[in-house]
Amino acid sequence: MAHVTLKDSYKRLSDRINLFPQGAPPSELLFRILETLFTQEEAALVALLPIRPFTVAAAARIWKRPAAETQGVLEALASRGMLLDLEVKGEQQFVLPPPMAGFFEFSLMRVGNGYDQKLLAELFHEYLNVEEAFVKQLFAGGETQLGRVFVNEAALPGDNAIRVLDYERASEVIRTATHMGVGTCYCRHKMEHLGKACSAPMDICMTFNGTARSLIKHGVARAVEVREGLDLLDAARDQGLVQFGENVRQRVAFICNCCGCCCEALLAAKRFAVLNPVATTNFLPHLAPDHCNGCGKCVRACPVEAMGLVSAGDPHRPRRMKARLDADLCLGCGVCVRACPDHSLTLESRPARVLTPVNTAHRAVLMAIERGKLQNLIFDNQALWNHRAMAAILGVILKLPPLKQVMASRQMKSRYLDRLLGGGKG
Repeated sequence: MAHVTLKDSYKRLSDRINLFPQGAPPSELLFRILETLFTQEEAALVALLPIRPFTVAAAARIWKRPAAETQGVLEALASRGMLLDLEVKGEQQFVLPPPMAGFFEFSLMRVGNGYDQKLLAELFHEYLNVEEAFVKQLFAGGETQLGRVFVNEAALPGDNAIRVLDYERASEVIRTATHMGVGTCYCRHKMEHLGKACSAPMDICMTFNGTARSLIKHGVARAVEVREGLDLLDAARDQGLVQFGENVRQRVAFICNCCGCCCEALLAAKRFAVLNPVATTNFLPHLAPDHCNGCGKCVRACPVEAMGLVSAGDPHRPRRMKARLDADLCLGCGVCVRACPDHSLTLESRPARVLTPVNTAHRAVLMAIERGKLQNLIFDNQALWNHRAMAAILGVILKLPPLKQVMASRQMKSRYLDRLLGGGKG
């Protein structure tokens, strides 16, 4: 009976995690991960928490526990990165982040946090790279993606030939953030435990604003100032790393400095390229074929294998090669442009601009619409039976073909929701 109760606690926690658009398909591997990250009691309690941020008083009512005891449990979870500890209009609130980008990463962002991190690394690798259901759902489950690529600013032309908006620059995120934290790179830390890590910098995973404040407060990340943040960004670019961050325009929560061999997002971009798992920049590299010497440095630099070498078709030099871009695979990061020694590559604007959600709430709603989970955001209190019942009813209604098509339309996403959430024009 105890075993059944144990499994039920983690099953309920799994169900709670899957209310959010960025869920995690249930499996034995997921239950083993949750058992490593949460005690049985914690799992049962967290399974009752709302999706949106909540106060200590709200959690105490849901759990039917004294406020002081509730505060202690919430603080303990936040100290391990399982909850985010936020300040909203001067009031302390907590929220359960999604698995990714969220508590999966936070569990490996600080070395020596009490977890068996080697075991977690092995479980994460199996869950993300062997079972594949989770990473495919996360990165290829809908049109609106969790993350987007930031353009390598050093690769941009110096003559203002293309339009670059502030939100497209990682440096602008660093300069305008209220807080900035740096922690251990989850992806390379995981690969280090598996004996497969590359030589790219490890202490370079960036978080910002409210997320950074919580991780800094609880020692999951260390606080850095703007100057150090910009220096880290330059170091990452010099290493040929790609800036992959939260797919929003305002108050970006994270930017990872990614390599093509360890980063889950870039690995997904190679494995599921046809499904467009990563939101690209608004730029594409343009090749001047007459200048290309076929050295292949751009090919080796590309993290998603979008560049290749083909015959240059030169009758006088039949072995001469030249680079060729597969625009359907290209992230528009600009790493190849910096790698080119002959300046044969330049960045140009894409024919159509990529739609970027205004903020985290906007992106969550879009992802929920596409994944059939909008009802979970509307009826949020899973401790109340009437919320669960109404969510189930609305979920059925929203799956009816005509309404589903309207909700998923591009116009609905760009114009209506932008205005609803106070953003600019789509």
